[in-house]
Amino acid sequence: MSLISPACRDALQHWLESQKALSGRTKNTLVAYRGDVTDFLSFMTLHHGALHGLAALERISVSDMRAWMAQQRGDGVGARSLARKLSAVKTFYRWLAEREGFEPTAVLSTRAPKFRKKLPRPLAEDAARAMIDTVELQSTTDWVAARDVAVVTLLYGCGLRISEALSLTGADAPLPASLRIIGKGGKERVVPVIPAAQQAVEGYLRLCPHPQEAQSPLFRGVRGGALSPRAIQGAMAKARMQLGLPSSATPHAMRHSFATHLLAAGGDLRAIQELLGHASLSTTQAYTAVDTAHLMDVYNRAHPKA
Repeated sequence: MSLISPACRDALQHWLESQKALSGRTKNTLVAYRGDVTDFLSFMTLHHGALHGLAALERISVSDMRAWMAQQRGDGVGARSLARKLSAVKTFYRWLAEREGFEPTAVLSTRAPKFRKKLPRPLAEDAARAMIDTVELQSTTDWVAARDVAVVTLLYGCGLRISEALSLTGADAPLPASLRIIGKGGKERVVPVIPAAQQAVEGYLRLCPHPQEAQSPLFRGVRGGALSPRAIQGAMAKARMQLGLPSSATPHAMRHSFATHLLAAGGDLRAIQELLGHASLSTTQAYTAVDTAHLMDVYNRAHPKA
């Protein structure tokens, strides 16, 4: 921060506060935003010799933006990471331009580098079921084993993010036929709860030694506090080694599997978008490519060659 003028530093702080208050950005997103925009402003300060106040930000040109992007690529920043940084800078500039009344065309017209979007890497249906069964074997403590099964079943059965599953409280038990989930950006959605998930959570609650209170976390750590995502990640890492699954078989892969298997079974893309809580359909459309890849694989293996 030492390279940035006090006015720029204050503007950055006010923007971050507005993102938290109005857009519901998560803590991790705000930390990433701060780092990305700070790096950008620091570069521009060095590039110009100094940035005195906010007026200097209004004069940033297309060539300045090209210089920043070239420096980033020269430092080994990949296309995907640079696109993320540019997105943060543009979001900051839109807010600043509206507040200060200037035209941010040079920044907003900068094109992000092209990159191939990583497709979700779901598990096959039998592998997803095997993961749930094998997670149970990773603990010698019955209630911990039941807890891990319940969490992983929710990820696969309801398409929850691990943060969403671990945000459930005692007030959510016993699990109803549908859950109201607050996802990324404060976006709310209703998720159907399959009987297998209800039963898994009931089994865990019968064995859990910690008292369940409405405001307490539904899923507890060994000492009774909120369960850490690392515990589930660790249990799944052990399970995938036993099953011979790749390192991509993570908690988030269970969510990907939920979506991909629904799509393969004829699920509507719009409905899957709602179930996942994706703000944009384009995010959900990645699963179409996954399913197409599967169909082509089946075709190539089954089609009689001439």
